Amino acid sequence: MEGLKKFIKDYRGAIIGIIVAILILITRLHQLILAIVLLCIGAFVGNYVQQNKYDVKEKLKNLIDRM
Repeated sequence: MEGLKKFIKDYRGAIIGIIVAILILITRLHQLILAIVLLCIGAFVGNYVQQNKYDVKEKLKNLIDRM
């Protein structure tokens, strides 16, 4: 019994993480989380391109020239 208590004490964070992950998968909340992450990435990329138009244009031109 002492071994089980030590295991739970040592790996409490991992156990809670697994339980949360299972709940997210069961409720299909992961689709919403993925959509929110993709929206944030898209907003970040769009803002970066808008703020650095010249640099992005040059990088794309160099990439196309290498192909």
